Amino acid sequence: MTFSIQGIAVARGIAIGRAVILGSGRADVAHYFVEPAQVPAEIERVRAGRNAVVDEIHRLQVTIAGMGPKEAPHELSALLDVHLMLLQDEELITGVKHWITDRLYNAEWALTTQLEVLSRQFDDMEDDYLRERKADLEQVAERILRYMKGMGSPVAQPPAPKRKTQQDLLLDDSVDVPLVLVAHDLSPADMLQFKQSVFAGFVTDVGGKTSHTAIVARSLDIPAVVGARSASNLVRQDDWVIIDGDTGVMIVDPSPIILAEYGFKQRQAELERGRLSRLRHTPAVTLDDQRVELLANIELPEDAAAALKAGAVGVGLFRSEFLFMGRHGGDMPDEEEQYLAYCKAIAGMQGLPVTIRTLDVGADKPLEEQHRDLAHLNPALGLRAIRWSLAEPEMFRTQLRAILRSAVHGKVNLLVPMIAHASEIRQTLSLIDFARAELDNRGTPYGPVAIGAMIEIPAAALSLRTFLKYFDFLSIGTNDLIQYTLAIDRADESVAHLYDPCHPAVLRLVADTIAECRRHGKGVSVCGEMAGDTQFTRLLLGLGLRSFSMHPAQILAVKQEVLRADAGRLEPWSQRVLDSEDPALAMVG
Repeated sequence: MTFSIQGIAVARGIAIGRAVILGSGRADVAHYFVEPAQVPAEIERVRAGRNAVVDEIHRLQVTIAGMGPKEAPHELSALLDVHLMLLQDEELITGVKHWITDRLYNAEWALTTQLEVLSRQFDDMEDDYLRERKADLEQVAERILRYMKGMGSPVAQPPAPKRKTQQDLLLDDSVDVPLVLVAHDLSPADMLQFKQSVFAGFVTDVGGKTSHTAIVARSLDIPAVVGARSASNLVRQDDWVIIDGDTGVMIVDPSPIILAEYGFKQRQAELERGRLSRLRHTPAVTLDDQRVELLANIELPEDAAAALKAGAVGVGLFRSEFLFMGRHGGDMPDEEEQYLAYCKAIAGMQGLPVTIRTLDVGADKPLEEQHRDLAHLNPALGLRAIRWSLAEPEMFRTQLRAILRSAVHGKVNLLVPMIAHASEIRQTLSLIDFARAELDNRGTPYGPVAIGAMIEIPAAALSLRTFLKYFDFLSIGTNDLIQYTLAIDRADESVAHLYDPCHPAVLRLVADTIAECRRHGKGVSVCGEMAGDTQFTRLLLGLGLRSFSMHPAQILAVKQEVLRADAGRLEPWSQRVLDSEDPALAMVG
């Protein structure tokens, strides 16, 4: 039966394919693709885990045989027999091998995927007793996973059945069928893991338009919808689904007529993308000859290729935290690893400028998913971004040295996130000088860098004269600026409707920052999501902005708006919008 689920559109386009479900539970199970040469080793890992559990049950059965009925009731012996039967089930073994061999899933992913396949079969059984055996299957899988992690397994009694929320994935039998991911949530590290994957689009239960899940989704350049509530529970593995990234709708089990309609829309979008691609080498100049700088936001050095392909004239934001994420055991990239990564991005931009933002972690961007900040009521207001870096000066100086060294190889700008206090400014600049001194003492060459600050806290936007005294340029991070100005958690779909880039207070802070920078002859850009949203291009041009930084996939659409605009004529209109109590209406009026 066809039904639709409404969410929040975060990455435009249409995706049609089979659903791959990633539930909210079993979050500690790794999901990644392996190389063909690793397949035998992955199969052996599962086999070794299964054999360990079988041996454990055999030992327990021997122990039970010497006990009386009170110490070891018959039900316990029967339960162990059931677990042995499940462990030796041919469908479990064959299925796991299939996911590893044909899909190149890692062993844990393959096991949880096959668990979901078999769980669905148990759900469809009419006999109550057989349906309840699904809990035994889940317990068996948990034991195998524990052994695969080197944790062993409890031998006395299996844990009580848990609510079915495990992370499970199931792909279509045909590798030619597009696949779409339906998940409860995806951390930035998860998104990074899927960056080179086969998915044509994705939907999450939670998240807002500018949550980091959404931002990294746009870096995949695939249709995406977030905040779809119970999507991961309502959609079943392998269902046909349509993701409409333009309207924020997911259609499940579409009829042939709906499929045909969206197939047409998909082809039209491809044609429009082809038309935009012709603008790649066209300079971004308005009708009244105002040159506009269109820069790219990137997460990894490899993203430089996409930035160049889209016609970016530089990188306005290199989110360096993605070099630190998804690493286990708390290890961080050392100076040499960071230096090589920054050099790779600089080389990839072929002489164009690269702005590297220092580590911005905390809140919804922990270095490791299992280390999310649960100790504080609101981690978004806690130790994050520059606050975290200043609290870890050795780590911070390591990053600063790597950035300074990379500046030998091209034009590099250094950008500091979430700064608000004059004391933080002075402390940051002092550590940059310290890093230079350390390189001098080592005799290691380094280059000049322009130093800028992110304006993403209202206190910073209201202290511009202090900021412009110390910094060479400013970059407006509209995502956090909106969040902190309106007291809206941008990752919380329950208040997503209150997240408003058109709020008069937000627009006033943006406009004043642009005007003050121009008055002092300092560079200013917008690197938040507003920069890549074409509905704001004319307004920002009218407010005097001449530098936009966005995901590469958005550059050509914004360039088209720039080429059609007369910046001089937009100025009075922009002021009317700014003075309106309802700017959103004024923009379309």
